[in-house]
Amino acid sequence: MTTEGRLATVDGLLARTFPSGEERVVLARGAWEGYRSSGQRHHMCVLKAGQDFWDDRSEDVVAAAEEEIAAAFEALVTALTSRWGRHEVVDLWPYLESEIPVPEPMNELCQLSGAMFVWRPGAGRWVALAVGQADPEFPIVLLAAVGETSLL
Repeated sequence: MTTEGRLATVDGLLARTFPSGEERVVLARGAWEGYRSSGQRHHMCVLKAGQDFWDDRSEDVVAAAEEEIAAAFEALVTALTSRWGRHEVVDLWPYLESEIPVPEPMNELCQLSGAMFVWRPGAGRWVALAVGQADPEFPIVLLAAVGETSLL
């Protein structure tokens, strides 16, 4: 998917109504790109996924995957900043360490990433981008999330 395609996905998440209950869309077995979860006050989607590292976790392979995801992340940051101005950085670690239940999508995001870049385009919603990885063997992923303003 191109940067324009990823922007269209973000726009789609922003325009989409929140469902009355939890929904998850999982594509082909083992596929990360396109995974989506939604709930009463949020949407989250994997916009890009690198390769997994089950067979090769050498420094060169990991560095190449990190660079690929970082480039896609930076392209989207540039595009969203031109639309909505400077982002704010939200630390996700406190959500991971919380002893009280954490709302979605922060619960899912904090298990993949330590921080997210957030824009507030209006209409009572925020848009976030994050880069994360579930475990060292899993792909590095670029995530987009949309949530109600009250969640932050």
